Amino acid sequence: MLDDGTDYAARAAWMNRLYADAPAAEVIRATLAAFPGQVAVVSSFGADSAVLLDLVAEVDRDTPVLVVDTGMLFAETLEYLRALAAHLELADVRLLRAEAAALATADPDGILHETAPDRCCTLRKRAPLDALRPRFPVLINGRKRHQAATRAALPEFAPDHAGMAVTPLAGWSAQDLLDYRQRRALPGHPLVARGFASIGCAPCTTPVAAGEDPRAGRWRGRDKTECGLHFGADGAVRRAG
Repeated sequence: MLDDGTDYAARAAWMNRLYADAPAAEVIRATLAAFPGQVAVVSSFGADSAVLLDLVAEVDRDTPVLVVDTGMLFAETLEYLRALAAHLELADVRLLRAEAAALATADPDGILHETAPDRCCTLRKRAPLDALRPRFPVLINGRKRHQAATRAALPEFAPDHAGMAVTPLAGWSAQDLLDYRQRRALPGHPLVARGFASIGCAPCTTPVAAGEDPRAGRWRGRDKTECGLHFGADGAVRRAG
């Protein structure tokens, strides 16, 4: 139970009983109705982001969309953000950035990702998002079970360290995403055609080879699979198994 008195673990369990494996649009609609004014979407505007954002826009295009701008995103991602937001007529896209003073103290040379990638993600990603969590304790995200073994058991609703994570596309396959994008004629991220299946910060993202997990190109060569934005109630990244 958090400081606002809401028991998000109980609410997540209740929502899962009602909406587990429900259509994604229904999950989004139910979330917005159950937590009015407390919900935002967190999006990387990456390889698969258009699907979730299109679904949200169809339900309520005024839903706040939070984008963590680490200062190290691909130029193609920033251009795609502008183009996709305009295409979907998203009304409230907010760029979140780390405080300049925090960057100057913890990463003055901009190379923290080379020596301590977990600390870099905390500084540039989690801290800016956490600063808004009291305002938006319920975050809709675009994770899918098929993306990696660490995501194989994702529920649609789960408590996290600051409220609740909602995952409407948890059960969608890669083919489901492709079919939806084609049916809706959604613009794709330009880096996908160059082999990038999951797109994060430029220094920490590489193309993915055939047969690899979609997220194999993230932090390649390191024992790291998540950036830390999606934390469980105990403060640890949720892993399957």
